[in-house]
Amino acid sequence: MLAVSPTDRLFVLTGAGVSAESGIPTFRGVGGLWRNHRIEEVASPEAWRRNPYLVWEFYSMRRRVAAAAKPNPAHCALAQLEARLGKRLFLCTQNVDNLHEQAGSNRVVHMHGELFKSRCDSCERRPFEHTETFEPPFEIPRCECGGRIRPHICWFGEVPFELDRVFSELEKCTIFMAVGTSGVVEPAASFVAQVAGQAKTIYVGPEEPRNAHSFDECCVGEAGKMLPDLLGR
Repeated sequence: MLAVSPTDRLFVLTGAGVSAESGIPTFRGVGGLWRNHRIEEVASPEAWRRNPYLVWEFYSMRRRVAAAAKPNPAHCALAQLEARLGKRLFLCTQNVDNLHEQAGSNRVVHMHGELFKSRCDSCERRPFEHTETFEPPFEIPRCECGGRIRPHICWFGEVPFELDRVFSELEKCTIFMAVGTSGVVEPAASFVAQVAGQAKTIYVGPEEPRNAHSFDECCVGEAGKMLPDLLGR
């Protein structure tokens, strides 16, 4: 069981491996392809400019898959930990689904965006809840300003969200835990190196991440089976 003192601050980074245990496939798990399109062809600003209909078809598929998924014990264990630690737990996820929230987590930072939100590609309108899915033929939804409504997702080539807040919390943490991350996608892959010598670092997930050498401990196995015991039921 992870020992957390009354003065510890815990930074938890979750990745696609956690959602995969709830049935949401990872990009790597499908070979980086969707309907013979490379993921970059449907998840980038260039793809949006080139063919917004194809982009919305892709994210409509992702919304349908995510809508059918339910939190697993790893999500629940982290929500229960938040209930005990309050603001001393910072939960940052690379995942765009809402499974953490469904499990009861209230203070989740989605650095790569949120699948069930959209925003305008032209004006400063704030992202809004949007669960609609689209099947061909369809019209691209429009904002009041005339701009096109796009998924609220950090695409390839875009800057992840809330990085100032994320880096501030990294500076304060005394325990860093990565759960189900590949250790490949930047900047998240470098978080563990940033806290080296400052925080105890732990990895939990179904396979060793690319940056496994940077962690003090690597616990290989399904997060849903390991986290409840590690974090305390």
